[in-house]
Amino acid sequence: MSNELTDRDFWANYWESKKGLAFKVPVTYTFHKLLKNILTGNKIASAIELGGFPGYYAIFLKKYFGIDATLFDFYVHKPVLDEVLAVNDLAEKDVKVIEGDLFKYAPEQKYDLVLSAGLIEHFNDTKDIIARHVNFMKPGGTLFITLPNFTGVNGWVQRKYDADNYSKHNISSMNPQLLADCCKALGLKDVKSYYYGKYSIWLENKDQQPASVKAFFKVLWLAGKVVTKVIPVESKLMSPYIVLTATK
Repeated sequence: MSNELTDRDFWANYWESKKGLAFKVPVTYTFHKLLKNILTGNKIASAIELGGFPGYYAIFLKKYFGIDATLFDFYVHKPVLDEVLAVNDLAEKDVKVIEGDLFKYAPEQKYDLVLSAGLIEHFNDTKDIIARHVNFMKPGGTLFITLPNFTGVNGWVQRKYDADNYSKHNISSMNPQLLADCCKALGLKDVKSYYYGKYSIWLENKDQQPASVKAFFKVLWLAGKVVTKVIPVESKLMSPYIVLTATK
């Protein structure tokens, strides 16, 4: 892959270190409202989740909407994938899997919906990685991209307490206007880009943090929840995510 901030070893170690990966994907899974709106407003028969191992969104779309779903990723840990599918009452044949390099792979099929969650921020060239998504889209197809927002409170937490993970992200990509401009430059239509979610913070290495950091984390989490309950707005400072949608 080119211009990436991570490599295959990073993802192998990342997934092998994660616990609790095999769970039933709920109908209320993250971004479910946005996805349901897309499915309601468009004729979506096929979808591909890029960089989405272990494929929770592909599973969500197949399990609850019967969509012909495909998972594409640079690294696929098959034992983990099999376990995740099984706990969701799905078989290997239910979700197609492609293991490949986005920068070398020529799509054999085009899709009604192309989505990724937490992918594009791992690359230095934001327009280029979005263009890789567009390559998979049918004419009239829908693009749905989400990424974390590390430019507010959550970003400060990441930078302060998990600098290694923070360094694997292209912070400059976390800009709704930049994302919208990239899509428009690629000829996409109906472009929408915005901060999403009232408030949340997280740490990938939370379990390894000392008790003092865990206590501070809890206080910060509760304080943010109180603030956004009083002022329920989505913003650069408080929102945990950025969402980008467009059509081809």
